[in-house]
Amino acid sequence: MSPTLNTIATAAGGILAGLAFAGALLWRQQQALQAARYQATHDEITDLPNRRLFLTRLRAALADRTPVGVVLLDLDRFKTVNDTLGHDAGNDLLERIARLLAGLPAPVQIAARLSGDEFALLVSGDRDDTAAAAYAAWQVIAAAPIRVVNGNLRMAASVGHTHSGNRHTSPRQLLAEADTAMYQAKRSGSGVCEHHPRTATPGRRSRDRHYR
Repeated sequence: MSPTLNTIATAAGGILAGLAFAGALLWRQQQALQAARYQATHDEITDLPNRRLFLTRLRAALADRTPVGVVLLDLDRFKTVNDTLGHDAGNDLLERIARLLAGLPAPVQIAARLSGDEFALLVSGDRDDTAAAAYAAWQVIAAAPIRVVNGNLRMAASVGHTHSGNRHTSPRQLLAEADTAMYQAKRSGSGVCEHHPRTATPGRRSRDRHYR
């Protein structure tokens, strides 16, 4: 091979090697970016969407004027599980509950872990669809013992739900309404309660519909 051809071949090899290195570096950067985005929008323990992603989806639905329901639930006596069986059992329980909620069928659009033992569902459709999803979430948790690292646990949840209806509302308001209904369910032991914004009066909690 002539010196000129040898120089060209060497240069071409260097360029190809540089392109390969740059491509690999770009791929690693893209993977790291995707991982960072995922971690920013998903819960570390349960792998469910977190509060940020839930609110993003809820805002989008409201902006599109899509009828949407919000279901909030927390686990009864979850603190007792942590105190008596340890945090590993508590985390295992949260993960199992997350799987149950993520498996709920449409019209449930997204199941999320907001914080602690509090979960949320975003439901498309009307008030009856939201009520059915809330009851399904309550029922799937209470239906059978849940296997954790220390054995089987019988769990129950307090569930509250609300619906956007035809009114102008916000994610914050819907979450507050579902939260009010959830704590009404917890106080009354009724399992599932619905918030009725049309019958609510300022400064007072709404009347709730109970399911058992």
